[in-house]
Amino acid sequence: MSTNREAAVSTTARAATAQAAAGQAGTGEGEAFDLDAAWRLHPQVSVRPERFGALLYHFGTRRLSFLKSPALLTVVKMLDAQPTARAACAQAGIGPAELPAYAGALATLAASQMICGRTAA
Repeated sequence: MSTNREAAVSTTARAATAQAAAGQAGTGEGEAFDLDAAWRLHPQVSVRPERFGALLYHFGTRRLSFLKSPALLTVVKMLDAQPTARAACAQAGIGPAELPAYAGALATLAASQMICGRTAA
């Protein structure tokens, strides 16, 4: 009989293995998201704005993600137009106190391949 802790550890291990297999090392739970890198919405992701934020659907992985905040949707939309994720956050009005929470949300989106790195223009 497995405990909740064992199940959580197992889930975390599977997620880390999946990230490594997908080439997403460095964007997983507990690791820092690079706010100073250039990011964009993955080309296979469709965005559907909603009252609460948005739904993201990845046609390649067939995953669905929820953005639970309109401000996060604004950041995601601005990623391609800004030189860095930090600049996209600033443009969306995200203050320094809120930045760690948004970096965590962006790290989750990167780990699930909803956003991906891009070459800075």
